[in-house]
Amino acid sequence: MTILLVVLTSVVSVWCFYNPNLFERLSLSPSMVIYRRQYWRIFTHAFVHANWIHLIINMLVLFSFGQGIEYYFRHLYAVGFIRFHPNWYYLILYVSAIVVASLTTIQKFRDNYGYRAVGASGAVSAVLFACIFFNPWQKLLFWAVIPIPGIIFGALYLWYSHYMSRRSFDQVNHDAHFWGAMYGMSFPVILHPPLLYVFFQQLFSPSF
Repeated sequence: MTILLVVLTSVVSVWCFYNPNLFERLSLSPSMVIYRRQYWRIFTHAFVHANWIHLIINMLVLFSFGQGIEYYFRHLYAVGFIRFHPNWYYLILYVSAIVVASLTTIQKFRDNYGYRAVGASGAVSAVLFACIFFNPWQKLLFWAVIPIPGIIFGALYLWYSHYMSRRSFDQVNHDAHFWGAMYGMSFPVILHPPLLYVFFQQLFSPSF
């Protein structure tokens, strides 16, 4: 499933690099969603990226942590915590995260007719934070160099996203990052509430 999402997103994004009309048609325009009822934009914007760097970073993170989520969902399926094929839960996590991560943006910019948002960052953040939920002390590479426990990275990521969202001086959709991450942490508990106990058990009993 991870490879399928990476390939699909990459193909659509590269296509849009050379087709400005398609880029415009698929991007998230809150005003078009609210006032023109172009609801497909809520989903399609996650398969479009602003440039090569934007695409490559998101796909590298998705490829790395998406495989982790596949492993964790397969384990939940094997022990009977979830009933259906693990790929369905992965797909539900990813698609629903696209929507959840977009809601604040849609509300905030509903009357800004020039605003556009693209990128899979909200859904990718959800995948990353779901991995942190299952293994909060796993080492992540901060800035691709410094090893840092996932739970600490997560706390810094949420603080930074919230802080930058309030300042709003760059072109990054920090709201999508924040809410996607929060949703990713919540999703396993939504699936199987007793997993919250497992999370806290791991959180307060780190193994290094």
